[in-house]
Amino acid sequence: MATSPPASASTVGRSVPRTDGPPKVTGASRYVDDIPAMPGEIFGRTVRSPVPRGILRGVRLDPAFDWSDVTVVLAEDVPVNVVALILDDQPILATGKVNHAYEPIVLLGCADRLKLARAVQAVALDIDPLPPVLDARAALDGGEIIWGADNVIKRYLITHGCADAARERGEASEAAIDAALARCEVVVTGTYASHHQEQLYIEPQGVIAWWDEAGAHATGSIQCPFYVHKAFLKAFGLPPDRIHITQSVTGGGFGGKEEYPSIIALHAALLARKSGRPVRMIYDRTEDIEATTKRHPASCEITSGCDRDGALRALKIRILMDGGAYATLTQVVLSRGALHAAGAYRWDDVWIEAAAVATNTPPNGAFRGFGAPQTIWAIERHLDRVARELGCDPLDLKAKNVLRPGDSTATGQVLRVSVAGEECITRAIAASGYRQKRAAGPVVRGRVARGIGLSVFMHGAGFTGSGERYYKGKVALDLAPGGRLRIRTASTDIGQGTETVFRQIAADAAGLPLDRVEFAVPCTTTVPDSGPTVASRTVMVVGSIVEAAARELASRVRAEQAGQEPGAGEGDGGAAAGPPALSFEEAADRLLAREGQVTSLKQYEPPDYVRWDDEAYKGDAYPCFGWACDVVEVEVDLDTFEVTVVDFWSATDVGKAIHPVMCKGQIEGGSLQAIGWALSEEIVWQGGRIKNPRMTNYIIPTSLDAPPFHVVLVEEPFPFGPGGGAKGIGEMPMDGGAPAVAAAIEHATGIAARALPLTPERLLEAAWSAGRGERL
Repeated sequence: MATSPPASASTVGRSVPRTDGPPKVTGASRYVDDIPAMPGEIFGRTVRSPVPRGILRGVRLDPAFDWSDVTVVLAEDVPVNVVALILDDQPILATGKVNHAYEPIVLLGCADRLKLARAVQAVALDIDPLPPVLDARAALDGGEIIWGADNVIKRYLITHGCADAARERGEASEAAIDAALARCEVVVTGTYASHHQEQLYIEPQGVIAWWDEAGAHATGSIQCPFYVHKAFLKAFGLPPDRIHITQSVTGGGFGGKEEYPSIIALHAALLARKSGRPVRMIYDRTEDIEATTKRHPASCEITSGCDRDGALRALKIRILMDGGAYATLTQVVLSRGALHAAGAYRWDDVWIEAAAVATNTPPNGAFRGFGAPQTIWAIERHLDRVARELGCDPLDLKAKNVLRPGDSTATGQVLRVSVAGEECITRAIAASGYRQKRAAGPVVRGRVARGIGLSVFMHGAGFTGSGERYYKGKVALDLAPGGRLRIRTASTDIGQGTETVFRQIAADAAGLPLDRVEFAVPCTTTVPDSGPTVASRTVMVVGSIVEAAARELASRVRAEQAGQEPGAGEGDGGAAAGPPALSFEEAADRLLAREGQVTSLKQYEPPDYVRWDDEAYKGDAYPCFGWACDVVEVEVDLDTFEVTVVDFWSATDVGKAIHPVMCKGQIEGGSLQAIGWALSEEIVWQGGRIKNPRMTNYIIPTSLDAPPFHVVLVEEPFPFGPGGGAKGIGEMPMDGGAPAVAAAIEHATGIAARALPLTPERLLEAAWSAGRGERL
């Protein structure tokens, strides 16, 4: 007789072994290019534009080349030539004109890889080049119109306080904020710039596509399977049930596999449709870096006003983002950038104008932080300047003004729950010894100067505003033989540990051992649409309905054990009159035998208090925020201006750590990615083309560059989060590293950098411009 499982120990809060750990460590996991070839399979390649802008006159295939076994797909072969996303402005294959270098124009397929490579060289593109617009400021000025009526993809205006009152009266809100600034005792102005960043996931983009009697299939390195499903719906006009998109084991994404896989999957499916054979398309690293999306560069002009004692009063910001040639997810990235632009601070009056424009560079897209790292970089650097103007330490200025319970944000959101900015500051300062080290001043030994700096930030968890109400994300949990549970969700594990954490949440909610919970492969044919795996929403949002579904299934089985209706007797153990006649497993099997299938399907509903006005951009931008304080210690070589991060502390509020080791891993990994963005990662452009599309010349930090990380997990529970209050943390570690590094460099050298990346060349230039060309 089987034993009854509900008395299992809790796994939430424990760092259990990762479900996907052993196969990944041993090499047994099959990433997309490890999947065995299908019968008749061929390879796919893309012919791309060599110029950033031009008129496409035609495509010529070399008549001397043997095309007999090469499949060729042109724009005219595409049923509906658009990549479905938000604005549907991007063609699957260019036709008539090209808008950026590397834009796809022709697809080729062949069973022989070497011949396929030669076929690419046998295609001639007849393009009349046009002058490209490669700078966001030039695009905003509108000298050349390359997108829409004025090159502007999206604008937002956020007002608070006097600017908001003026707006409601129909008066000029900018004049109102200018007047508020004029009344301030201390006014500081500055411009802060940030740059492209490449996701550089371990596994490049890749998909295998085929068609059969069931319809179109694609499996690959995919972050959001239903994005690809939507793209197939639009392009091929198929019924939803004839499209089958499956995630293979995925080697990282960071946003780079959010929207871009739709393009490579469409390309592979087009070749498969025309050739009648399965098609494998796997990018090499150069093509991946050149053609895929990157972080949006941004420029933020900030003017702030405060009292002489440091009380922040008025804030005016203009944000300009470079969206690249097509809109992709730019309007959402811009939105999140604008919503985080005021930082983690209390302001009386706010005016934030944000605009994103198109340029003739490859489209930019989703990247960890989704616009927030760019604006948090700006506001943190700006407050460091304000502190210098006031003659105080940035810590004192930031701690004095950090948002507290009951305060309201720039959108008028009153912070009701889970507000932990003060605690994060306190814990980070205590752990790092910031005050003592800062008071001692920069330590200079020989040619090396050591300094310490910090950043304070918050990050919205989950979709912005009405996003969750719009999306209505769902999960399903099935009861399986032997009292097991199977989680079906479109939320993918791309390396962050979703599979393990969801199993922990479900096991605890059901009162089952962890090994009684399974995780189904995300496939659009078999899982409900849980919404995309983005926006720090997976654990907090989707995890909460996993928890609810597991509770419901367990309740049904226990009712079966006790011979009761589901829900009866809950709170007193369900069967107060003695031990149940059936074990949990026996009751589950009897329930399954009677009903055939037992499933709990749950749809997410945001907390009732969340109210958001999409038109006015006001209200509860997020159900809650994560909070953090990063402290960084650096050494700067005063001859070469090379920077070494020698220590890194982060006190991060996660609500509730479901899996503490993976929580810390997310924070350490995201912080190292932020260090790379700050110090070394730089896309080098020449005439709209990338000069360094390789891992040998696009420099990211390795383990040898990682400082010791000291992560303090602060747990300020979100009442609606799973497992006792978990909230999203995936993006937040990207926000604070760059400004903290810059602050530490400033402490060490006096160089107050305002533009990323902080390469030795840029620091030397900053030193020269400050009149300190000799050793500092």
